[in-house]
Amino acid sequence: MTLGRRQFLKAGGTCVAGASALALGFAPPKAYAGDSRQYKLVRAKETRNNCTYCSVGCGILMYSLGDGAKNAKPSIFHIEGDPDHPVSRGSLCPKGAGLVDFIHSAGRLHYPEYRAPGAKEWKRISWEEATDRIARLLKDDRDKNFIERNEKGELVNRWLSSGMLASSAASNETGVLDFKFARALGMLGLDCQARLCHAPTVAALAPSFGRGAMTNNWVDIKNANVVLIMGGNPAEAHPVGFKWVMEAKIRNGAKVLVVDPRFNRSAAVADFYTPIRAGADAAFMLGVVNYLLTHDKIQHDYVKAYTNAALIVREDYTFDEGLFSGYNAEKRTYDKSSWTYERDEKGFALQDPTFQNPRCVINLLRKHVERYTPDMVTQMCGTPVKDFLYVCETLASTSVPDLTSTFLFALGWTHHTSGSQVIRSAAMVQLLLGNIGMAGGGMNALRGHSNIQGYTDLGLLSLRLPGYLNLPSDKQQDVATYLKETTPAADLPGQVNYYHNTPKFFVSMMKTLWGEHATSDNNWGFNWLPKWDRSYDMLAYFDMMYQGKVNGYIAQGFNPLAAMPDKNKTIAALSKLKFLVSIDPLSTETASFWQNEGQFNDVKTEDIQTEVFRLPASCFAEENGSIVNSGRWLQWHFAGAAPPGEAWQDSRVIGTIFTKIRDLYKKEGGVCPEPVLNMQWNYKDAEDPTPEEVARECNGYALADITDDQGKVVVPKGHLLPDFSVMKDDGTTSSFCWVFAGSWTEAGNQMARRDNTDTGLGSTPGWAWAWPANRRILYNRASMDPDGRPWDPKRQILEWDGKRWGGSDVPDYPPTSPPGSGVSPFIMLPEGLGRLFACGGMSDGPFPEQYEPTETPLASNPLHPKVTYNPTARVLKDDRARMGEQKDFPYVATTYSITELFRHWTKHSRLNAIAQPEQFVEIGEKLAGRLNIAAGDKVKVSSKRGYIEAKAVVTKRLRTLNVMGHDLDQIGIPCHWGFEGATRKGFLANTLSPAVGDANTQTPEFKAFLVNVEKA
Repeated sequence: MTLGRRQFLKAGGTCVAGASALALGFAPPKAYAGDSRQYKLVRAKETRNNCTYCSVGCGILMYSLGDGAKNAKPSIFHIEGDPDHPVSRGSLCPKGAGLVDFIHSAGRLHYPEYRAPGAKEWKRISWEEATDRIARLLKDDRDKNFIERNEKGELVNRWLSSGMLASSAASNETGVLDFKFARALGMLGLDCQARLCHAPTVAALAPSFGRGAMTNNWVDIKNANVVLIMGGNPAEAHPVGFKWVMEAKIRNGAKVLVVDPRFNRSAAVADFYTPIRAGADAAFMLGVVNYLLTHDKIQHDYVKAYTNAALIVREDYTFDEGLFSGYNAEKRTYDKSSWTYERDEKGFALQDPTFQNPRCVINLLRKHVERYTPDMVTQMCGTPVKDFLYVCETLASTSVPDLTSTFLFALGWTHHTSGSQVIRSAAMVQLLLGNIGMAGGGMNALRGHSNIQGYTDLGLLSLRLPGYLNLPSDKQQDVATYLKETTPAADLPGQVNYYHNTPKFFVSMMKTLWGEHATSDNNWGFNWLPKWDRSYDMLAYFDMMYQGKVNGYIAQGFNPLAAMPDKNKTIAALSKLKFLVSIDPLSTETASFWQNEGQFNDVKTEDIQTEVFRLPASCFAEENGSIVNSGRWLQWHFAGAAPPGEAWQDSRVIGTIFTKIRDLYKKEGGVCPEPVLNMQWNYKDAEDPTPEEVARECNGYALADITDDQGKVVVPKGHLLPDFSVMKDDGTTSSFCWVFAGSWTEAGNQMARRDNTDTGLGSTPGWAWAWPANRRILYNRASMDPDGRPWDPKRQILEWDGKRWGGSDVPDYPPTSPPGSGVSPFIMLPEGLGRLFACGGMSDGPFPEQYEPTETPLASNPLHPKVTYNPTARVLKDDRARMGEQKDFPYVATTYSITELFRHWTKHSRLNAIAQPEQFVEIGEKLAGRLNIAAGDKVKVSSKRGYIEAKAVVTKRLRTLNVMGHDLDQIGIPCHWGFEGATRKGFLANTLSPAVGDANTQTPEFKAFLVNVEKA
């Protein structure tokens, strides 16, 4: 059978009659007979699940054979799209088409294995041996290195010498157990995939609107009039979700604009494309802000009513030559006390609705962005000035009330040292245009992993707690201080300021963590939470590992060797560990980091003394549980088969290790055993908690009768909480994650609902459950003017019936606050207003600013030559010497993903490996011509940190740009290959990228760094 790539992918995307390999003809025709569908329906069990890859959360139907009799294990033989799913509607992309091959991959692990220090091979061991040894290693390291008090004598109860990475595709219920496990032990070196992908979205959108999540949802994209795709490539990375862009284009006449360093697959179906220099996105977006203000293309009524444009900023706030007021050059941090408002005698912000005061936010913003002229933008970005102006004009057309634009972005905006500020600048554009809270509007952050949204919601980051609360610092020595410093006061009178409920959320969480042991007498177990002195994010923690300060590490469903920047440094860091535990369905490069793979991983195996445990885990198809897609939908999925061989579900792995550690503390005692022994772990089987009981715990319970203001019982003792509005700060309610309250109530599992009725504008509130409170469009009260009239009657989301708000969506607003009440729609912020000026919410400025990538092709920043780089971006001492310069590395590299592969997972799937078997890099025609490189030649791409070799793909998709008067070439590097999997062995692309992160979140810079290219 001969298939071209296009025909292959067409078959891969539509194989609905059998297993993927059969559908593609790689087996005798008789096995793919026409009767297979009837055979499937007669004999098979159908199970509903969700795709494990990107955050579209496509619905799938899995079919398995096996009658359930003793010793007859079901086996999944076919997967197809779920036609009832409101987003995917039966579609699967090439990755989804290969799910069966993923489940049955030759790379699946079937039994626990052990690699002894210096050994050159794996040795099979039993689960009992593995978990006994791991529990012993963890306890011994904790007892030896636990820090009860810091140098000042303050109680901190932290453990720094062992850490953990959590998954991005396991269920929320596994995430709850991960958190309880790590925090009970006092770990601060806890992180998840969000650190390496979407964290800057949260850091930018939360100070802008109040929450850090996708504002709308996948289906709502169809309502847009303009779709700006910048900092992402959804046609490639989210192909099924991209159908809603096409729906907007075809049915709604929407204009689709793409701004990207590469002419990508999204650009191929867009109405307009223009290139940009990687790393210059903030300059572009601030140029759009300048255009809107200078051409008076803003929605004035919206801006006046719903943004902080009129609020007056303190006199001592300044911005000069690249620095905001309060900068400390020695510490490379800001004192942010001046980044706030002038206040009256009651502490409320002063404002000038006439905008006459020069210190009004909007006037300071005009001054701030006036430097971003079209000429300056085109010089810095390399974008032709006419193209830039076209983007500005098209976006400006939606400043009228009855048109909206939506922004779609992903890693192209988050993977920068100023990624948070890029997203902030775009959020400001949408506020000025009046597009937040509107159907067809919003900031739609397209998450890259199936449950990275959920793991972020659950606080699986080093300094976070569930529900976007902060872990206490060592300066917060008692619960009263912590709550006072983390609970915001209202900035304007009469506003909701919903985070004033922080004490309720916090105490309810503590009651979930430590149950009956958390009492008012011991401050709800406050001392048992580890306290931090600095960030222990992945970059910082792996640097500690590199310095030999970390002994043990757990990597669960995570492949940091392939995901972390500067692969060679990561190898050196892992080699200094005493022990490494990998919990994964697949053989990963991280677990095998000690193996010599020639040029792909050239290490001296015998010199690496790390002992490694490789524990086989279940995959998505083999567990019950919930995952959260980009649109904040918690979707419950069901197991269609048991894990292969001796593999365990993640919950059992974590539960068994934790139970054994507790048993050791009960038997032997040890350092600070209280948080370990008191952690609430009251599951029917402590070693194997079920997802259902964990999900109910995550929702929360009434621990006593909950009454209203009149003394009427609204939630009886022992009942599941109906929502977060009934939470108390007196210990009478429990809830692990307050934003998930309402997901499993006395009415049942709301996440498993399957009513796909469209209540208007594509909203399907009966399908699954969305946080918070099942809202599908955040800030939806902003879709109407203060008197309750919709800005656009054709996009009406809410309506007032005289007593309450109702409509096609759950109101993101007090349901009984009438029109004209003066209550503003951004209820999570203390002003009630969307923020053009972000006050103290960002580490690097209340307004965004264009700072150059740490490895920049420019001699200096033309806006302020003395401050070229983000002044608060952290470059660790060991990494500074590993940064390159333009004279040695003259080209800009940017990494990206391709449709047929997903990160480093699908290279284990035979179908996907066939589609994209070999590593390549993408080079523009002009650069290839100068370097005498032809398509198919092997090229060497090198940075200060190492090199890779790959086949050259020479295309027209990468143009030579004119940047600051000089020609600039960029290359594209897909990031999918490695030395494990079914594809041909390849180099890890992150060998090239620098270990420097976003100034707010420390998310690494993968999208703009310097390289050299030569023919190999």
